Amino acid sequence: MARILIIDDEKSIRNTLKDILEYEKYEVELAEDGIEGLDKAAKARFDVILCDIKMPRMDGIEVLEKLQQQQCEASVVMISGHGNIDTAVEAIKKGAFDFISKPLDLNRLLITVRNALDKTRLVSETKVLKRKISKTYEMIGQSEAINHIKELIQRVAPTDARVFITGANGTGKELVARWLHEMSNRAAGPFVEVNCAAIPGELIESELFGHEKGSFTSAIKQRKGNFEMANGGTLFLDEIGDMSLAAQAKVLRALQENKITRVGGEKEIEVDVRVVAATNKNILEEI
Repeated sequence: MARILIIDDEKSIRNTLKDILEYEKYEVELAEDGIEGLDKAAKARFDVILCDIKMPRMDGIEVLEKLQQQQCEASVVMISGHGNIDTAVEAIKKGAFDFISKPLDLNRLLITVRNALDKTRLVSETKVLKRKISKTYEMIGQSEAINHIKELIQRVAPTDARVFITGANGTGKELVARWLHEMSNRAAGPFVEVNCAAIPGELIESELFGHEKGSFTSAIKQRKGNFEMANGGTLFLDEIGDMSLAAQAKVLRALQENKITRVGGEKEIEVDVRVVAATNKNILEEI
């Protein structure tokens, strides 16, 4: 059962909201001011917090800021009888999920609460998945070499710099690429992996850039390529040393211009992708 905390100095408002939400099968806790609300939020987990703005001792905006400092995972909905656009904008900027004006509209309230619950669940599920991914791709070891790699990842990951990883098979190149993604500002975006060695030369361009319907015999429908699928995230080009020179030239153009063109298409498509590449070859010798 979803848990909701109501922080409001007006007893009649608190009790009315409690009756409405309990009728909708929510578990409800009450607090008569911001200080009591913060205390309850610190001691128990809530999915949604409804908080009045104009209150004695501590106003709602200050409560919102302190909830953020406590790293409270609940979605916070601000309520005010003195609301205006500026107040609403300030609340949203400071991290509130939504803003509702008094007198409260019942339908708007219930819809907002449901949406806030959905957001809380999504955030919670994302954190659980990220913890699972972190465990799956854990970097084990405390040697000087491993610690040096970890330090490099921590320095490079927050930037948008492209990264080239070299090393023999089995040395953990993919692991480094995933950590670069997870520790970057693009962590919420997709991580798309392409094994360049496993794709036939005649198909690599279609795989990377996509194709339009009818561009070749088996192109029965339009298809997005890996660059488009990785938009907003990271594209990991594994074994890039096995990619043909012609394909490498087209990848270079995409990196320089941040634009791609599908096979058989004429329209240029802008992409926002961080490219991480890896190879088991000695590139200096190959050159």
